[in-house]
Amino acid sequence: MASSKSSFYSPMFATVVSTALLVIFLGGSNAQLSPNFYATSCPNVLNTVKSVVQSAISRETRMGASLLRLHFHDCFVNGCDGSILLDDTSNFTGEKNANANSNSARGFEVIDNIKTAVERVCPGVVSCADIVAIAARDSVGILGGPTWNVKLGRRDARTASQAAANRDIPPPSLNLAQLTSNFAAQGLSQSDMVALSGGHTIGFARCISFRPHIYNDANIDRNFSMIRQGSCPGRRAQGTTAWHLLTSKLQQGLTTSTMRISSPSKASYTPTRNCTEVAQARPMHK
Repeated sequence: MASSKSSFYSPMFATVVSTALLVIFLGGSNAQLSPNFYATSCPNVLNTVKSVVQSAISRETRMGASLLRLHFHDCFVNGCDGSILLDDTSNFTGEKNANANSNSARGFEVIDNIKTAVERVCPGVVSCADIVAIAARDSVGILGGPTWNVKLGRRDARTASQAAANRDIPPPSLNLAQLTSNFAAQGLSQSDMVALSGGHTIGFARCISFRPHIYNDANIDRNFSMIRQGSCPGRRAQGTTAWHLLTSKLQQGLTTSTMRISSPSKASYTPTRNCTEVAQARPMHK
């Protein structure tokens, strides 16, 4: 794991990923969302979330990258609705054990800790989906990146789908054409795709997830692939698992997109007090 903030952060991340998150995770059809959604119902929510995120990253720097990834994987399956947090029930098999998440997605305990802290100051008010979004933003800022206003007011999912997660979350094995198609299915352009890939400029990845690309792909920058090969051997040594800090160089440029974000709906409800449980329809606290 990186020993300092500077080794976890690259300037390109500031210009690329912050814009991507603003444009993509907020979406183009978000008139009902507002940075001030909890201004009266839970005025201390932002400070409460940031305090827990700060503590988690102080204990493990990598956790900031994990919380950002958790938000990305949540948003790619039926919108940013917190469905990735739900445990399996008798009615559905959730997303936690999907191919891209099983033994890989991290930070659930941090979200639980945030939810507990938020419930102490304003019980039954703040959605888990909003907590994940805020935590991702705070993680980027704490790691040395930029910050932005998070538009709030998302409703938590009442179901989840492992099949949808397996279908929609792009695996590392995809080539450029396949990735472009996968992101297009979410209403995202190739420029959006490149910008979101900037999220990999913080955190760690297993060599097994990108080894075929740096050794076999023909359309990869040779100098870049050689640098990656230096810490990711062509064959994994028996009994070892190699992890590598990613600092990819990315092009800039974005287009507006309309990714689904689970905006407030007409059906009122109170957010669950445990992010692993399904929210029930009932009058919403104001």
